[in-house]
Amino acid sequence: MKQTRGFRIPHELAACALALAIVACSNDAPPRPAAMDAEDRADVAREANRADAARAVEVPEAFATPMTPEDNIDSVASWTAADGRVLLLATAKSTHRLVVYDGATGERVRHVGGQGTGPGEFDRPNGIAIADDLVFVVERDNRRVQVLQLPDMRTVAEFGADVLQLPYGIWINDTGGGYEIYVTDAYMAGEDAQGEDILPPLEALDRRVHRFAFSREGDGFSARHIDAFGDTSPEGALRVVESLWGDPANDRLLIAEEDETYANEFKVYDLEGRFAGRTIGAQFLQAQAEGIMLRTCADGSGWWITTEQGKGRTAFHLFERTSLEHVGAVSGPTVANTDGIWLHDAPTARFPDGVLYAVHDDQGAVAIDWRDIANALELPACAR
Repeated sequence: MKQTRGFRIPHELAACALALAIVACSNDAPPRPAAMDAEDRADVAREANRADAARAVEVPEAFATPMTPEDNIDSVASWTAADGRVLLLATAKSTHRLVVYDGATGERVRHVGGQGTGPGEFDRPNGIAIADDLVFVVERDNRRVQVLQLPDMRTVAEFGADVLQLPYGIWINDTGGGYEIYVTDAYMAGEDAQGEDILPPLEALDRRVHRFAFSREGDGFSARHIDAFGDTSPEGALRVVESLWGDPANDRLLIAEEDETYANEFKVYDLEGRFAGRTIGAQFLQAQAEGIMLRTCADGSGWWITTEQGKGRTAFHLFERTSLEHVGAVSGPTVANTDGIWLHDAPTARFPDGVLYAVHDDQGAVAIDWRDIANALELPACAR
């Protein structure tokens, strides 16, 4: 999601101001160390450590898909067919369709849909997620979630138009007998004289995430709205929302805060929609918080993969699954301005340990082998 609301001083400038006495943020000669007291020296050391931790290690990109700027690609999700072939699906906001790529090579396979309100048609598709053989597509301007069944991409259901206002992102919790679907809703309170979005007051941010129950019913499917939630405290409020992902084993939901006039960070909620009183990432991210995924290991460990959407370079920050401690960051040689990401966790012939797919500059996607991420950050083995 691109936001243009106001201007925010980047974290590195704040750090530069704090460390002015010893860091070359200006041409002035640094003062003697004796001019700094112990507290100042501790602050400078802490900011230097944060800067080191935020520095991304470059990893190779396995491939890039064809770049099609006219599509305005936003989000991606992958699926393994019965014959083992992996398909990578992407939402194309400007051409109102889904683009399908080969998940092993990046080759463009076909596209699905076109603009409209009927089954198999889309109006500004944004978020996408796949569960089993079902593709869930969030359509911002149709204010709905459309569900298609793989492999033929036939529409089997739609829901949400009665409650959603400006939906963007989606996460699916497989509950065994069905699914709980979480959808972010970035409704605004109109526009100002300059055409900029007006954020609702805090007390009106209590419906930022909607939760639906979705299940098979006979030969079809049923969906019902469970509830909507959003904290209204200054720390927990979700000002601008799109990306989110959950961890049912730890009753945790991470939601990206995309209002850069406020912070670049991820809010921690539980699956019932309660703010956990914690945010992560603000001290590391220098650009908008975006896509979120979770790598899980058999022993309960794993890593959150989060996106720092830099215009010239995307950095992917990893946080330990349970403690949420920052592990490090990686970037590719070309990938930039990333909206959505998707971790294909299952082994494939080309990617035995899985692969991270990331949107590149609204035009296509790149693939990064998980082995390269793990090697760059010296992560322990992750048995599946």
